[in-house]
Amino acid sequence: MKIVEKYSHLNRLEFLLVHKPELWAEIEHVVKTVDAEECKTKISKERTMKGTLLYSPIEMNEMFKKELSKYHWDESRVSYWVTKDEKLIRKTLAMPPDLQRQEIESQGEIAIRSYNQTDFVKNRVAIEVQFGKYAFVAYGPFCKAFGVLYWRSYRRRR
Repeated sequence: MKIVEKYSHLNRLEFLLVHKPELWAEIEHVVKTVDAEECKTKISKERTMKGTLLYSPIEMNEMFKKELSKYHWDESRVSYWVTKDEKLIRKTLAMPPDLQRQEIESQGEIAIRSYNQTDFVKNRVAIEVQFGKYAFVAYGPFCKAFGVLYWRSYRRRR
């Protein structure tokens, strides 16, 4: 694969190039290493393209996982408990998950298990890999990844 376009949200690419160039070099190398043609294994079931050979997002994700793990990029998953009471969520945010649940339930509320997941993280840099599902392309960087990074940095300050 190759990088044909770049979008630097809030100048994060420039930040990487200046402050963490080794991480950007790893990302570039992994992208070049992944052979998308090997992932052309999905047979379309869509009416307009029935039987057409397509790229398998699952296989492409697996290739990225295999290559990025060589450089110690790992998935990040942060579990927590929420409820409909916003003030109670703010109160429990900095607590460990088991205490969050206890506190929510002790207040007579229903504790709902939730989590934030980021595909790959290394040295506080996050990568979201997204193929297809155009409706969700903006979800990763704007809602999910920044939410995870913000939540973690919030917890560290306390």
